[in-house]
Amino acid sequence: MTTFKDARSGAAITVKVTPKAKATKVQGVMEDGTIKIQVTAPPEEGKANAALTDFLAEKLGLKANQIEIVAGLSSERKLISLIGITPDEVDARLKSAPEKKPAKKKLPGKPKKKSKK
Repeated sequence: MTTFKDARSGAAITVKVTPKAKATKVQGVMEDGTIKIQVTAPPEEGKANAALTDFLAEKLGLKANQIEIVAGLSSERKLISLIGITPDEVDARLKSAPEKKPAKKKLPGKPKKKSKK
């Protein structure tokens, strides 16, 4: 009898994505363990999926090729495979990584005066 073993360790997470949000961030965890994440990208032409995988890569310290949406490409609920990270590491990194705040927009106004020396 042949035994198959997974050559790469990793984790699988379920995510509920909210597109077209004001900021990209983790909103929390639902009762069933699903991670709620909002992204600023619209749900068209894979933009929200790309924003989600980019966000997860940054938050979790992974490369893009270590993250794959394995189910739910056109759904708000997605099953995501994460290679090279344990479930405990996912939990710790999502809790410890600071949220990105959107850059402040500079409002048009008077230029600052140069000080005379």
